[in-house]
Amino acid sequence: MGKTSAFFIKTAVSLISRGKLSVLGGIMTSVLAPVLLICVVLDIRGTVDNPYFGFLIYLILGPLFVLGLILLIIGVFISRGKEDIGLFTFEYIEEQLTRPGRYTRIRRHILLSLIFTLSTLLLVTLVSYTGFHYTESTAFCGLTCHQVMGPAYATYQHSPHSRISCVECHIGKQSQWLTKAKFSGAKQIFAVLFDTYPRPIPQPITSLRPIRETCEECHRPEMFHGDKLYIKDRFLPDEHNTHVQTALLMKIGSGGYLGRKAQGIHWHVSEDHPVFYKYTDHAQEDVAEVWLQDGEREIRFSKASATEKLDTSQQGTIRKMDCMDCHNRPTHVFLSADEALDEKLVTGIIPREIPFIKRQALETITPHYASIDEALQKISRGLKEWYDANYPDLANQDKTLLDKAIAGVQQAYMENVFPEMNIDWDTYTDFIGHKNGSGCFRCHDGRHVSENGQTISNDCDSCHFILAENQPSPDVLSLLQQTFQHQRQP
Repeated sequence: MGKTSAFFIKTAVSLISRGKLSVLGGIMTSVLAPVLLICVVLDIRGTVDNPYFGFLIYLILGPLFVLGLILLIIGVFISRGKEDIGLFTFEYIEEQLTRPGRYTRIRRHILLSLIFTLSTLLLVTLVSYTGFHYTESTAFCGLTCHQVMGPAYATYQHSPHSRISCVECHIGKQSQWLTKAKFSGAKQIFAVLFDTYPRPIPQPITSLRPIRETCEECHRPEMFHGDKLYIKDRFLPDEHNTHVQTALLMKIGSGGYLGRKAQGIHWHVSEDHPVFYKYTDHAQEDVAEVWLQDGEREIRFSKASATEKLDTSQQGTIRKMDCMDCHNRPTHVFLSADEALDEKLVTGIIPREIPFIKRQALETITPHYASIDEALQKISRGLKEWYDANYPDLANQDKTLLDKAIAGVQQAYMENVFPEMNIDWDTYTDFIGHKNGSGCFRCHDGRHVSENGQTISNDCDSCHFILAENQPSPDVLSLLQQTFQHQRQP
């Protein structure tokens, strides 16, 4: 076996060394094979906790190993001599098997060749399988192209879906979505390589858009029911950063279930009466027409023009309303400057006892900055200079408290604004609610009228009851708290 192995290796080296391509391929595969195998084992065991380790293995070393194999095979076939042609024919193998004393030798050649081939295929299969799962990971989606996906990854980490992988929503289960996502991803890789990607990244309305079936694997609107108490905390930009609250009783409703009638907010996605709309802009904010199918009856509402005449001639894209038409940013939510600061104040990340901190923070984070570094420096300098001039005792004696506030303001900025991607406080619109006349008011604006004069309601009570609005310590919340405590007493 030793002589046969030596002869086999000698023959292989002789074939490989005849051409530059085969030599290059042989060197690449020889060096990369053990390194790649060790790295894959370490990655499977989770020994190396670094998101770029997978990138190195599956997007650099793996393709290089396959390239080396291709160069090796091409080089051997191109550079072989006439006397070697017989080595690749059935007649040569048949002759060797029939000659006395040759059977054992050729059998060992075949065995060694099979071992080498199967080992190579095993390594390629292992790398391909683990590499595919790596490209499905959140680390790959969020960290591989750091600048491009940085904003999406930052907001994802602070979202309710932060423990759900990106592919669970953006690809889904159907094979056509997987194929579409991979082709889209390939285009995005070239866009990153050649720096042709848009800034900011547009919302994925036509690609990688989660579909209703994906959302409803966890959220089933037909199972929702009743109302929900929603409390919104705000802080006024006054000296005491006055804490005010808005209490809403949201009519969550249901999409209908087991014969129950659809009602409330989730009436919009009931299969009993599908709602369609036509929008005329890419952002889906200009809704020209809405129609409801209620059994065999169809009711159309068209937006009235400036002269109050119905305009039904506008061209646009027609969609059946689903989850994503309201929850258009269920994970990648970019807050407004006011909301971002309120969030930090209510959690204590920004100390609310510092006078005018809400007002001064707003003044420092709302200007446009060319980079994150510039923003952080000017936010820190601006707040320190103002408190040095107006509250010197605070700046000197409570320096730790002020430093904490500055860090909180900077954090609010970094989580929502990304100058390198042209993402500012108002770049992306969230359709939940009706801020700045968007969201619900795309249809519920009082201007969508049917032929018989019926208008889509814009009554506040259609979706919620306002129990208190921007009030310090609302009485209704105190009453609810007292009632709850009374009910808990034995």
